[in-house]
Amino acid sequence: MPLLGPPVDADALTHGIQLALAPVFLLTGVAGLIGAVSTRLARIIDRGRVLEDRIEARTVRDIDASYRELARLKVRGRLVNLCMLLLTLCAALIGLTVMALFLGETTALDTVRLVSFSFVGGVVLFILSLLGFFAETLLASQTLRFRTRPATAPLAGDASDRDQPLD
Repeated sequence: MPLLGPPVDADALTHGIQLALAPVFLLTGVAGLIGAVSTRLARIIDRGRVLEDRIEARTVRDIDASYRELARLKVRGRLVNLCMLLLTLCAALIGLTVMALFLGETTALDTVRLVSFSFVGGVVLFILSLLGFFAETLLASQTLRFRTRPATAPLAGDASDRDQPLD
């Protein structure tokens, strides 16, 4: 017996395509997040290379601070790699959902359970990747040193310069 059985009804085919398109929107979001996470990873790698070059050239002011930053970059890189893994698995499950929806609608295959598990699994992985992305951004913001001007430091220019209109 052939896999498709009797010829496919045009209405069933149209409905199958409509059903399969809904999860594709989630795939678009996953692709966007993969792009953002890839950019984060590239920045982490670039910063790590700069620090390693400066350490090797002995041009850093505080070697201990540089090694601490490298350690933090390593943790951030691992988090970003975990996010990429979760997002890739998420995309695969959502792709499986699309295929199962389409095949379930256009063939005699019963794909209801597969669709349920693959879609819910994909959404769970997407949420976990978002949490990992959030954790990485928190780590990144902790490395920032928001310096403020000391209260005793003079402003640029003297008081008479500040009173003059700008051209």
